[in-house]
Amino acid sequence: MDALLILGGLLLILAGLVWLVMRAFATSLLWGWGSLLPPLTLLYVLRHWRFARAPLSLAGLGFIPLIVGMTLLASQDSQRLEAILSLQWLKPAEQPPAELAIALNGELYGRPFAPQQGELIDGVLSLREGQDFFAQSELLIRLPQTVKGPLRLDVLPGDEGVLPEIEISWLLPEQELPEARRLSRGYTLHLDLQPQAPNRLAGDFHLVLPPQFKTSLSGKVELFSDGLRYKGGKVNRQIDSVDTLRYVIEDYLQRRFVTRQVQLQPFAAVSFPAERLELRVQVLIDGQQQAVDMQLKKSLNRGWAVEGDSFASLPELPEPVLAASTSKPARGEVVAAPPERVSRPLDRRIRFSLDALLRSPSRYHNLSMRVATERGNTAAGRFQGVDQDGRIMLRQRLSGQGEVSYSLRPEEVVRIELLEP
Repeated sequence: MDALLILGGLLLILAGLVWLVMRAFATSLLWGWGSLLPPLTLLYVLRHWRFARAPLSLAGLGFIPLIVGMTLLASQDSQRLEAILSLQWLKPAEQPPAELAIALNGELYGRPFAPQQGELIDGVLSLREGQDFFAQSELLIRLPQTVKGPLRLDVLPGDEGVLPEIEISWLLPEQELPEARRLSRGYTLHLDLQPQAPNRLAGDFHLVLPPQFKTSLSGKVELFSDGLRYKGGKVNRQIDSVDTLRYVIEDYLQRRFVTRQVQLQPFAAVSFPAERLELRVQVLIDGQQQAVDMQLKKSLNRGWAVEGDSFASLPELPEPVLAASTSKPARGEVVAAPPERVSRPLDRRIRFSLDALLRSPSRYHNLSMRVATERGNTAAGRFQGVDQDGRIMLRQRLSGQGEVSYSLRPEEVVRIELLEP
């Protein structure tokens, strides 16, 4: 209501001033041009009060709703009124500092490309420009396999075999949905990325697509390697991501059971944004399988946390022993037993096939997969199970808070790959 009163008052004042200028032009051309200058406007009002009285009365009426609206605004939100009167809204908004140091030169499909977001998660490298659900421009590079640690890759136009798949997409102002192009060979790609603490990859990037794609990019990139974000050297629990929830849950279980031997199993998919979540997680605690029910809540101060968490922090790990002593222990001296050898987890990529997936879908739940269909389309994401109609369900998390789901019939699948153990 206060905003409508202020706006209505300003419109009445503006209408009165425009009417006054029109009256001045009707008097004479000289008075008309002179009334555009405030001192001469006042002189015209004094010399020709009979013509200026009605426009001034209309402008004066506009001050009534203007003053009433500003009074209501001051009683409800004085800081907003102060910001309006100080003309802070005229100042350009300060851009927050960029999280990633990305410096690329070139263009994507004939348009300048300046990405603000970059990730390399589950074998998919993404560079994204724009903060909306659909990116203004986006580059995806789907690697043949998930990479942990440094990455060096060189691809030439004549190379054959299993190569990364390139996808570019862009959204024009007059379009509602983005356009996309894909290719799997015939391009030049150079990647030389080195890990940087705590969860980043940085290095050289060079990509040249065939001439019809009008895409050539070269420079330095910096990418996130997971969904965690850090603030002041600690995990920022305000971020809505599955990796943030995994970190919060593992930290809670370690302190609750007083052990660092906690291995969290993939849990049910969650949707963001959310303020409260109820989860039942399967976890290996000191080698024993357990199911734990918990409620997570997001607060303004702490971010995501488990409700009822009052457990103390674990003691710091002791310093590692650099060199083992070769001398025999003295009589009566207690010798520490050597640490148990941790067995390697089973690699489920071995003997993986479409039939194996359909026989035991729970065995591959929430694992990253890539599926190629008989129509030549490719879908990548985390396996969510098989629905009642026998369709394979995949879900892919996009940059930001969005996600996309795929539903595929087994008979239209020509190739399926499991991308992680």
